[in-house]
Amino acid sequence: MTLRQEAKSQPFGVGDRLGAEEVAVYRWLAPRRQFDLSRMTAELALDEATVTRAVDALLQVGLLQRHAEDDQVMRAVDPHLAAAVATAPLERSIREQQISLRAFRDQFAQLSSHYEEAQRATPAPLDTIPALTEVRVALDRAAELCREEMITVQPGGTRAPEVLKDALARDGEMLARGVRIRTLYHHTARFNSPSQAYVAMASALGAEYRTAHQLFGRMIVFDRELAFLPDHKGTWGAVVIREPSVVHFLCELFEQAWTEAQPFSDAAADGLEAVAKDLDRTILRLLATGRKDETIARRLGMSLRTTRKHIADIMQTLGAESRFQAGFAVATRGLLGDDPDDESADPQDE
Repeated sequence: MTLRQEAKSQPFGVGDRLGAEEVAVYRWLAPRRQFDLSRMTAELALDEATVTRAVDALLQVGLLQRHAEDDQVMRAVDPHLAAAVATAPLERSIREQQISLRAFRDQFAQLSSHYEEAQRATPAPLDTIPALTEVRVALDRAAELCREEMITVQPGGTRAPEVLKDALARDGEMLARGVRIRTLYHHTARFNSPSQAYVAMASALGAEYRTAHQLFGRMIVFDRELAFLPDHKGTWGAVVIREPSVVHFLCELFEQAWTEAQPFSDAAADGLEAVAKDLDRTILRLLATGRKDETIARRLGMSLRTTRKHIADIMQTLGAESRFQAGFAVATRGLLGDDPDDESADPQDE
């Protein structure tokens, strides 16, 4: 049986791996070229069944070849040659799929000019993208077309490292093209290690970041023309807005929040202690207005557990055993000073 015929009987797949037994048997036979089951079991500390299975596997993927006249004589095959033969069907399949993929994309790309022409003729002021996968594709497309500016509001204090890695690659390309990038985070992002590292690296490339104790919601706006807002259904979908007046209003909201936020490029150098005090003062203010734990957590971008720990620490410092006592202590001691009360209604407070 030839090498090609043996390899063809069980082609090597993407998920296939040589086990330690196959490697040990190959290493033993390569210099000896003589199959000796008793010696192999003794010297490799393997049982006969394991050795036999390993030899069969090596023959099937083409790493061993039997002598035409003596089955006990086995020649080790160059692994590079065996790999080329064993993976040839897989590589051919990949090439065919790549050709099909390019043809598919080219066919759809031919329709893009018709879509863009229709958008220019009758632009839709609002569109809904239902699925997260489609949202990511739309965001990547908008980032590629962005010419001057991207502004972002990212509530919450934590983001997954893999999400930040993808964002850094995308933002790096935009910054290299001269696009200005500004992002607002909650103060809690300063205490999250992945967010700290991401902000430090992106700031070095030219991006700008600030944090605030409260934010008005998640959004991304490209070139003050195209805005992405989260779907209110909580399905990870998005609403895409092109209506100029609405996009302008969102940008004005961002600018107001940006003006009042604190610069963030290095967690240690940007007044971490001051930010922590600002968080405590905000929690005090929300406690004084009777907000629930869940509402405070949502407004500050904290987990409910972390929020309750902050509240417990504050109440202990005040010597209060109840929310009423804490509110009374805040009022009588003037702990909020002349800060404006946060009386804005939250539709989810109840």
